[in-house]
Amino acid sequence: MTTQPLLAFAPTGSGTTIGAAVELVENNDGGQVFIHGLLTHVWAAGDEESRRYAAVNLLSLRAAPAPVIATGFGISTATLWRWKSAADTAGITGLLSEKRGPQGNSKLDGELITQIHQLKASGLSNRAAASEAGVSEFSVRRAMTLNPATGQAATASAKSQTSPERQPGTPAPSVPEQLALPILVDPEPRTTERVAASTGNLDEASPVFTASSRIPYAGLLLALPAVEATALADCVQQSYGSLKPGFYGLNTMILETVLRTLAGEPRAEGATRLDPAGFGRILGMDRAQEVKTVRRKHQELAAMGKAADLLTALGRHHLASTQPTTQDKLGLLLYVDGHVRSYQGKKKTGKQYSTRLKFPVPASMESWVADAKGAPVFMVMAKPSTSLVGELRRLTPKLRDMIGDERRVLIGFDREGWSPQLFHDLSRAGFDPLTWRKGTTEDVSPDLFSKVEYVDQFGTKHEYGKVADTTVTLAYGSAGQETCFQMRQISRIVAAGKQVREATGQEHRQIHILTTNTDLPAAEIVFRMSARWRHENYFRYARQHFALDAHDSYQAFTDDSERRVPNPLKDKAKQKRDALAAKVRALAAAADVQELALCSPEPGETVTITNKMLNELNAPVLAAEKQLAEASKAYQAISTKLPLGEVNPGQQVLESELKQVLHAFRMAAYNVTMMLVTQVRTQTGYKAASSQAHVFVRQALKLSGDLDPRQDGVLEVLLDPLPTRRATVALGELCELLSGTRTVYPGTDRVLRYRVKGLAATH
Repeated sequence: MTTQPLLAFAPTGSGTTIGAAVELVENNDGGQVFIHGLLTHVWAAGDEESRRYAAVNLLSLRAAPAPVIATGFGISTATLWRWKSAADTAGITGLLSEKRGPQGNSKLDGELITQIHQLKASGLSNRAAASEAGVSEFSVRRAMTLNPATGQAATASAKSQTSPERQPGTPAPSVPEQLALPILVDPEPRTTERVAASTGNLDEASPVFTASSRIPYAGLLLALPAVEATALADCVQQSYGSLKPGFYGLNTMILETVLRTLAGEPRAEGATRLDPAGFGRILGMDRAQEVKTVRRKHQELAAMGKAADLLTALGRHHLASTQPTTQDKLGLLLYVDGHVRSYQGKKKTGKQYSTRLKFPVPASMESWVADAKGAPVFMVMAKPSTSLVGELRRLTPKLRDMIGDERRVLIGFDREGWSPQLFHDLSRAGFDPLTWRKGTTEDVSPDLFSKVEYVDQFGTKHEYGKVADTTVTLAYGSAGQETCFQMRQISRIVAAGKQVREATGQEHRQIHILTTNTDLPAAEIVFRMSARWRHENYFRYARQHFALDAHDSYQAFTDDSERRVPNPLKDKAKQKRDALAAKVRALAAAADVQELALCSPEPGETVTITNKMLNELNAPVLAAEKQLAEASKAYQAISTKLPLGEVNPGQQVLESELKQVLHAFRMAAYNVTMMLVTQVRTQTGYKAASSQAHVFVRQALKLSGDLDPRQDGVLEVLLDPLPTRRATVALGELCELLSGTRTVYPGTDRVLRYRVKGLAATH
């Protein structure tokens, strides 16, 4: 056959390409559509129906995907599908454009506008003014934006002349200070950048914002100053550098993960429960990432194997920003605790004892470090079967390196870390241990107890009725070679539990706190030890809201088969030996009772005790002692530890690199929440902040609002009011504080400026 050259894809070369087959050419004379070089649609200028029909026909022919066709015609995908539905229902007549807005003339003439202005000037509300003038409330709001003489929108100069001077925190005047923003404008099309990213010619798309009102998730932008304060972006870039070239870069990935977590969806699949277009608006994108993109970006970070570097960098920044307080002598306080992350899958993993569930479960161990407020600072994956004593020895050199100086650190932990030798070693390394005393000890004299009190950073007074401040001497080491050292002991008298009351008959008991710190008053020592529960509360809160125990990856790896683990046969042999020892004691006691009865006859009665009688009496005891000796010998012969491959062949360990990466992001999100809560409690006049600050912050982060990027170098965020007046005023005060930080939106040169609708701004 005679071959012929293909028709030119774009005959004019000056049109808009739509997909791989379509060219759209539009000018002042009308428009044309070419498919594979063939002219298929033509319309004259002003023929909107034919233009719509061309778009619908391209969609019906599947000449290109709907989003691509919509972008080419300058409309939204929803509008394109609405046109197609109208054409399918009523044919081309369904595409006829109709006049928008009111179908009749406006009632707002000059006389009515003047009347409404006078009614409002008299102090009437919008509803009362509308009832008096016989119009709707919308008409009243509209009339207040118009000039009575011309019927047109009032100029900025006229508004400034008629607007009275307002004080911060007072309601804004009815006449808006700027032109109203359109509602939910379509984001800026990013087709060109997406095509460039798909071919590897774009490293990262920069955020681009469109002026729009009623944007969902706008309240999440309140978190950006706190996100910057955590230095998360700097630490991620320092540890990982950058991601592979793509439309969504490192900055967008960081913001998406943190803001999605604050929105209540910490896991990647939570992206399906957020509107991609709405969430994308606050990211400066045409839409947010899909789940597969989110997971791919996270896996890319995990593949670099630098999660430990990221956590260390975050911890170092957190500790560097923790300065000694001026109210007391506390320099730096850290809490250390272990966390059991249980596993419910089918993989063969090792077991750990869960104090929350009260029995061993398949799990992995993590060691967490928190600051005085309970906010997470650092975490590492604990080694299998390692006690808290061993973890403290492993962590303290790392913490000293992260602190960067030689200041003494008060380090709190629970009774699991009890070890007098550890206390001595920590004190020599510059750490003051703070823990509960373990075991029984003599009570402190009641005469040494007195009432003490402590005032925390929020001004709350904590009173403790009976506290004694003494010193004790602890010893460690083998018998005859003990080493002794002194520690400070803070004792309290508290109500006894049920078991103690039943055992001793006492209604109260003494509990003791041990530390080597001699600078802090006794009341603050008690407060700091009690505040260790803040760390436990973080585990509980993060488990519910930040996916602390979620399985973000289902990968697992074969455990080291040569690793030495406790021999389970040793434990069984010990149980058997202990049971036989208890049996020997019981039989011996019974034999003693029988022998005593033989040796104590009734008055006047004669009893002859023979060796045979004694042998028969002690025979069960001798048999049990023989069994005990054999069991003890068998116990000693069993190895204490064996290679893991012999004890539990095929055991696996769960993937931890990705989990640590996401821990870093979620720790930052939690710390952002805590920073905002602290600002609300200390820098605003919100009277319910002591009990409702967390609720207030969660409500504020879920607010909708307006984004206004029309001023160069500024991104103004106008938030909708909260349900109550006092909460709205507090939100306005918070916005003033956050605006004062002059935080720049990541990836842009725009300074964030916050304001609440209906409240005056002072910045």
